[in-house]
Amino acid sequence: MRRLMPLCLVLLHLHAGAAPPGAIVLWPGAPPGGAAPGPQRDSAKGSITQVGQPYLIAHRPAQPNGLTILLVSGGGYAHIEAGKESGPVASWLQARGVTAFELVYRLPREGGGVAAPFQDGQRAMRVIRARAAEWGIDPARIGMLGFSAGAHLAGMTAVQPDAALYAPVDAMDAVSARPDFAVLLYPVLTMQPPFDTTHAKKQLLGSHPGQAARDAWSVERHVDARTPSVFLAQALDDPIAPPENSRLMDAALRRAGVPVELHLFQHGGHGWGLGKAGSEPAAWPRLLQAWLQARGWMSQPAG
Repeated sequence: MRRLMPLCLVLLHLHAGAAPPGAIVLWPGAPPGGAAPGPQRDSAKGSITQVGQPYLIAHRPAQPNGLTILLVSGGGYAHIEAGKESGPVASWLQARGVTAFELVYRLPREGGGVAAPFQDGQRAMRVIRARAAEWGIDPARIGMLGFSAGAHLAGMTAVQPDAALYAPVDAMDAVSARPDFAVLLYPVLTMQPPFDTTHAKKQLLGSHPGQAARDAWSVERHVDARTPSVFLAQALDDPIAPPENSRLMDAALRRAGVPVELHLFQHGGHGWGLGKAGSEPAAWPRLLQAWLQARGWMSQPAG
């Protein structure tokens, strides 16, 4: 299996203030709206802040099966939990022949503004799809998988892929940003009370947003018949993102006639990543793989 650069080595290069060697830089110049002014900061556990140049980390299997998933870690839009979310899941996908990309995106309060992470999400989808032939992937089998606030970013990209969030910068911006499916894990999706208690909402909208802002950034408010199929998983005892985030999204998708699979675990809390062995959420990778195979995006194992 091939990976452009191990995450631990990537982190050693980030203090120069630019994307690390081997990373796939999203923007040919300065990103739209600006970015964090200082060098990127990283904790020992892989939590990232101060992103000045958004980029992708590619995990390319030796024998790709054509399926690609863009991974978006959470962190309440205050940091990016790559070390415990996108990193381990990328390795799990790569081992199954799936090409995975980790998105390192700008945070809304670090110089780029509210639209910054969503600009990076759109651009990442376009870069991957535009370079599909180069990387041996199927441009019609590219999904997004987000965790917590990362699920909000993935969800907004799925429901509003054509939103004019930035002026086109090159030919890649003529390519569709719409993911072919979305996987939303312990997601933050709604900005509507009484479920708007998340840190992600405060980072995006502040403490007292108007109704127009709440509606604009509530994923479930933008679902329509063009929304791609969605896989949802959340624990009922989630102390961070109320499970109504998943329930509201599930209901909106069903009203629009969009295929959706919802898994609600009795126990599990928040931020499980791949899931602790023996816990209920540890079932989600197996459930996701079955869902991908049933819908034809991932090949069935031989025999």
